[in-house]
Amino acid sequence: MTIKSMAASQILRKQLHQSLEFISPLKECSLLNYPNYINLGDHLIWLGSLAYLHHELGTQIKYTASSADFSDTAMADCAGQAPIVLLGGGSLGDLWYGHQKFRESIVKHYRDRPIVILPQTMHFKDEGRLEQAAKIFNNHPQLTIFVRDRTSYDLAKAAFDCCQVLMAPDAAFQLTGLSDFPVARPQDKILYHCRTDAELSQKFSLDQLPLPVDISDWRPYEDGWLMGSHDAPLKQTLATLIREGWQRGLRRPREWRSRQQWQHQFRPNFLSAEIYRPQRQAQSWSFIHSAVYQFRQYRLIITNRLHGHILATLLGIPHVFLPNSYHKNQLFYETWTADLPDCKFVLKPEQIPQAVMALLKRKLSIGN
Repeated sequence: MTIKSMAASQILRKQLHQSLEFISPLKECSLLNYPNYINLGDHLIWLGSLAYLHHELGTQIKYTASSADFSDTAMADCAGQAPIVLLGGGSLGDLWYGHQKFRESIVKHYRDRPIVILPQTMHFKDEGRLEQAAKIFNNHPQLTIFVRDRTSYDLAKAAFDCCQVLMAPDAAFQLTGLSDFPVARPQDKILYHCRTDAELSQKFSLDQLPLPVDISDWRPYEDGWLMGSHDAPLKQTLATLIREGWQRGLRRPREWRSRQQWQHQFRPNFLSAEIYRPQRQAQSWSFIHSAVYQFRQYRLIITNRLHGHILATLLGIPHVFLPNSYHKNQLFYETWTADLPDCKFVLKPEQIPQAVMALLKRKLSIGN
């Protein structure tokens, strides 16, 4: 990692602190919408949020839950009427509507305490759903909404005019320092880290990339990790055994050995037993190893995932950043990371080779 790249990550972490200091002091809270699925970007956000609340603010996290296993009774028993913090991400809108419905249900039913929504990208295609969200959010007396880019800020200020709307970088920047973990030296290859879901920009489909590269999404998608379901404990236990024993173990022995070192020697202090359900937080930390290990195999990354961009930034890996299907990637880049020395954002596929060559030339010139 170059000094300039390291400084950039530290600056973004400092900007995150400056933006989120509005919510301090926060002695205790419930942290909701745990990502009980295999999108590693959301686990980066979760761990960054944990680290910020626990380490920076000294907040006691009395209760955590996903949307599937949330319990009003359990939250009341563990956290009383403590403020609620909702996970950030790219779901303040109707593209991933399940997250938004859960968020709206929490805001609607807990008007007796402060609620904070951590940094989000806002994107509604359906005007009716935006109006519904605005009605619910504006009726809450103590709702603070953080957004991750200037356009989301303007949209949120207009729609949620009775709420406190603020702008902040993604919570994953709290994890600055991931580059300190020793993993295998990169091979002389390039990874096209490509999502293929509803956020894929059709301008950058897999058959249009003008370079020979390895093509893969997050490794858990490629390997088909099993997660199970909260509603079926026996099946969930079986899924865990298969995932940890075969999919992440016998099938990938080198990565398994690296993960043991990661978990035993580099376990961060914010994964303490004081946090509700520490085993769940440890699971996220274990999952993140997969993302770090995957990226560290390559000398350069091309990615259309926002958290591919963020992880590459945290690790100091040169990368080309591509648009997604709406404004999320481009506007985040323009708001926070346009000055990063090891990143090039491109709008057209034919611009990729030139961006790759510029990044590799820079890498050679600094001897990294």
